[in-house]
Amino acid sequence: MGQKINPLGFRLGTTQRHHSLWFAEPKNYSKGLQEDQKIRDCIKNYVRDCIKNNVKKKIPSDEELISRIEIQKSIDVIKVIIYTSFPDLPKLLRKGKPQRIKELQTNVAKGFHSVNQKLNIAITIIANPYGQPTILAEYIAKQLKERVAFRKVMKTAIELPIAQGNTKGIQVQIAGRIDGKEIARVEWIREGRVPLQTIRAKIDYCSYKVRMVYGVLGIKIWIFAA
Repeated sequence: MGQKINPLGFRLGTTQRHHSLWFAEPKNYSKGLQEDQKIRDCIKNYVRDCIKNNVKKKIPSDEELISRIEIQKSIDVIKVIIYTSFPDLPKLLRKGKPQRIKELQTNVAKGFHSVNQKLNIAITIIANPYGQPTILAEYIAKQLKERVAFRKVMKTAIELPIAQGNTKGIQVQIAGRIDGKEIARVEWIREGRVPLQTIRAKIDYCSYKVRMVYGVLGIKIWIFAA
């Protein structure tokens, strides 16, 4: 039997890196993890509320708004990098008096107890949003909730990252009671190469749950980036 392993953990140290970079003694390790979670939750809640109150056009989804948050801790500085595919987010956070990004820094600073550490928040725009498996998975989930045929959704999903370029292959899998059928099954589609056993291959992976009327569907996406 084949032994399944998470493609991201399998490639740590080669093509993947941790989303939290810091060192702590064993007795302080759990406190550091809880601190990271508080920082991420605080940023996501603040940005979501800020977008709802100030953006009149179409509000982006949570994954489009913040794809991931990296936290780097050193002796005297905590650097937080927000990766987003929403191009107006940096402008929005720099508006207001005082600037919203300074207000965000103040709110986040309350989440950790280190008095001597300075907090820096940086924002990075993702050029190819559909090259991120989390954003693509949320797109699939949204289409499934709108009762679009799952085969059509899967075909569209594999075309989006390939159309943007820098993608050598993609595999999409949906499992569960698809279309409300009584017997659960697994459906998948692949385009190009997805070499899961090659450690040097730069593969992004995402596992995503979507709650439907007839049960929970699981979405898995593998993207082989160029």
